[in-house]
Parts: sequence; structure tokens; C-alpha cells
Amino acid sequence: MNPRIIAVHKDTNHNFSKNSCSQLRLLQGLGVEGDAHCGVTVKHRSRVALDPSQPNLRQVHLLHAELFDELAAQGFQLSPGVMGENITTRGIDLLALPVGTQLHLGTQAIVELTGLRNPCAQIENFQAGLLSAVLDFGPEGELIRKAGVMGIVLVTGIVSPDDTIKILLPEGEHRALERV
Repeated sequence: MNPRIIAVHKDTNHNFSKNSCSQLRLLQGLGVEGDAHCGVTVKHRSRVALDPSQPNLRQVHLLHAELFDELAAQGFQLSPGVMGENITTRGIDLLALPVGTQLHLGTQAIVELTGLRNPCAQIENFQAGLLSAVLDFGPEGELIRKAGVMGIVLVTGIVSPDDTIKILLPEGEHRALERV
């Protein structure tokens, strides 16, 4: 399957879920135009409380629709945007990509992956049991976070459902995504 965008979302407020829309404008160095998390410095409230001057490495949240399929098998009924992602993808193993991977979205926009979304209590407040469902443990006991990836916008552009995704891996040694 060719990697593609299946839905896009934004919200001007800090709500858990985001509103679906027909397209997003990604702004270089800022994030999603019109989204509460758009900006050069961090906008996530818990991170602002710690240090409002830290760089915003969480400008764009991408989530793989395959997670919805996995969670549906466990009894959760989720749809694109409800977990707060800006871009819902299909056909790409986002979690397996290394730090620095560039995703060319549509014809112009480029997002560089910075790390994993760290699922928090908001997920559990949204649906009981969902927090543990988006966390897993690997063979050596390491915590696996499955709630999507975060990135920064390298090149401004419009992205829409059905846009293709081209993956450009970083040169040199690859470093696994960690929570940001």
C-alpha cells in the first residue's frame, strides 16, 4: 500500500480531540496554521508550565490509522482526529521511523520527525482503558508508546486527505524515536 494521508485535523483550543477539515496549511518552523499548538516555542500546557521558552518539537502530531484497527479489535471505537492528531496516515509504520526522517506530504510540505507522542492521562479521561491500550512492552521490558509521532515543519505547504507521503530517511546511523 502506498503511504497516504487519510484525514487532517486542527483545533484553535487545547481540546483533546481535533476537528476534521478539508486541508491543513503547514507553516515552516511553526506547525499547523490555526491550531493551538502552532508556534516556535512549546505550546503543550504541561511543557509550557515547565519551561515556556523550550523549542516546539511537537508542531505536528501524526497518527497511523492502523492503530484504530488494532484498538477496534480490543473494543475501542475511535475515528480520525479523536486522539488529537493533526494528520492521520495509512500505509506507513510511523513508529518504526528514525529521528530526522523527512515526510514529504502532498506536493510541497515537509515534516521532520522529532519523537514519539507520550500518551498522558487525557487519553484515559477520553476513554477508560485507552491509556494502557496505547502502551505496550517490548521483549526486553522497554515501554512502547503507540500514540503517534511528533514533528516540525521544514517546508510550508497544504496537505489534504488522499495526499501521498514520501519517506526520506536520514543519512548516517539511525536513532530510534523517543518521547518528546
